[in-house]
Amino acid sequence: MNFEQFGLDPRILAGVRAAGYTTPTPIQEQAVPVVLDERDVLGLAQTGTGKTAAFALPILNQLAKGPLRRVRALVVAPTRELAEQIHQSFVSLGSRTPARSMTIYGGVSKGPQLAGLRRGTEIVVACPGRLLDHIQEGAIDLTQVEVLVLDEADRMFDMGFLPDIRRILKHLPAKRQNLFFSATMPKEIRVLADEILVDPATVQVGVIAPAETVAHALYPVPDGLKTKLLLAMLEQTPTGRVLVFTRTKHRARNLAENLQKQVYRAAALQGNMTQNRRQEAIDGFRSGKYDILVATDIMARGIDVAEISHVINYDVPDTVDAYTHRIGRTGRATRTGEAFTFAAHTDESMIRDIEKVLGAPIERRRLTGFDYGAYTPERQAPQPQHRPPARAPSRSSATPPNPSARARQAQPASAARGFGGSPASRRSPPRPG
Repeated sequence: MNFEQFGLDPRILAGVRAAGYTTPTPIQEQAVPVVLDERDVLGLAQTGTGKTAAFALPILNQLAKGPLRRVRALVVAPTRELAEQIHQSFVSLGSRTPARSMTIYGGVSKGPQLAGLRRGTEIVVACPGRLLDHIQEGAIDLTQVEVLVLDEADRMFDMGFLPDIRRILKHLPAKRQNLFFSATMPKEIRVLADEILVDPATVQVGVIAPAETVAHALYPVPDGLKTKLLLAMLEQTPTGRVLVFTRTKHRARNLAENLQKQVYRAAALQGNMTQNRRQEAIDGFRSGKYDILVATDIMARGIDVAEISHVINYDVPDTVDAYTHRIGRTGRATRTGEAFTFAAHTDESMIRDIEKVLGAPIERRRLTGFDYGAYTPERQAPQPQHRPPARAPSRSSATPPNPSARARQAQPASAARGFGGSPASRRSPPRPG
């Protein structure tokens, strides 16, 4: 299938070509036609499946007809980073159309947002809190909204936004199209979907487990050795861009600082940072200024970087859903990726739950040459309940091996070098003096 078969406006097809899109993803194949038919949609899709374009393309197609400079499409997202990512997709795909898009979120001045609303815009991509501020101050008119999108609804529930969502709904016209996207469907999200959607079409892609292009491995290690293990792993493992997840903002900041002291090109992404610093970290990671990004779960939703080769769970996540979303940052768009998890014996219960979702045990590994001291990984690791299969369970046999895996098989671990060359290639140049 190709994008021309959707019957989109020629200006939007020109934007698609300019953005470098060639073939629709499965979620786009399913969702675009039903959204174009103006039906409500319940979309179940994990990150990295192309769902932003799945709703952006038909919305832009609808906005190509009718009045301009009024809010006709509202997209609500849980984080600033995700809001910016969605906005940029609208800007890119709609570059040949007159439609305008803008973002609304907290942590930045209201002035530019108010100016954008006064100039007029067709698309608003907003986080709930700041959007409610503008509503209460009479700065935004949502009475002409034709399409409502709730993206990452499960994450909005995790962050406590459901009451805000219900308050926002009261300011929208009753007659509208509703597009509801979520990677998981807990009871509370199902209730909200039933309240909002009218005779929805359900589109579902890959929500049961992380992408099949990702290989998983578990490294047993006590908390006090995690940083040393990470540094040793970066020295031995050929990688591209690396995304490291910690459980808290404090750990993310400290770990990024430790990596910087070792002269790695690393940055933190956590909630205590200003919006400008957060955006600089993401942009730097995307452009290659930073090779390593250390993030918390809440920040993960806006990280849309196709070249991430490794996700490293410095801390085991609190939920299986969080694991799925973390891992969804690699192995995107049919690329391969690897997910490494540092785990202690106390993480056994969560590891079991993750393995149930994966449908197979996670391979246990010990880093060659690393000094574990008195700690014995083989004794402390949560053991799989049955023998792992000979092949990695999460990678299709038709998918070529990850370059990192090939490098490890071809040479001893002590000889492997990261980022395609020596470890120094991913480090900052020496400071003068």
